[in-house]
Amino acid sequence: MPSPMTAQRAPDVHSWFTRRKYAIELAMLPYRRYRHAFEPGCSAGLLTELLTERCDRVTATDVDVAALNATDRRLQHAGRRGQVVLLHGSLDQPWPPGGFDLVVLSDVAYYLPADVLRTVLDRECPRLAANATVVAAHWRHPIPGLPMTGDHATDVIGATPNLHVRASYRDPDLTIEVFGT
Repeated sequence: MPSPMTAQRAPDVHSWFTRRKYAIELAMLPYRRYRHAFEPGCSAGLLTELLTERCDRVTATDVDVAALNATDRRLQHAGRRGQVVLLHGSLDQPWPPGGFDLVVLSDVAYYLPADVLRTVLDRECPRLAANATVVAAHWRHPIPGLPMTGDHATDVIGATPNLHVRASYRDPDLTIEVFGT
């Protein structure tokens, strides 16, 4: 069966592949409920909306103001806007305060060079709440213009001190690792 996408572009937020990926990510979470999730790179907010079903609060960021506006509209329509703080920002900036017990790095970590991602994780992961969950979910194929594949980004995340693998999923197009602190 052919891949749902070419190696030339990342998955579309409205595609079956993306919806399936989000369903797998959520099914792999080890806890039924989370107090406060952080989702950098929220895009159009589909995953953000899904996270509100499992999290008391979500802080979501994106570098694209149009993406934040789309997320805002989606959450307003779903009646979930009150659970989410939307911020303009990048994964490599200092993360907002929050004592996060869930961090979802979904199709975002490969936008940074490996050394920058390493610096971010070494700076931010020690600030996570005890027994926090970190999800790394990425398209596995090279995307022109990006410094890493999803596999490489996941390896960098997995090498973070004090993170241990709780669950793994891989298929030809997708890698998901769930880590605990």
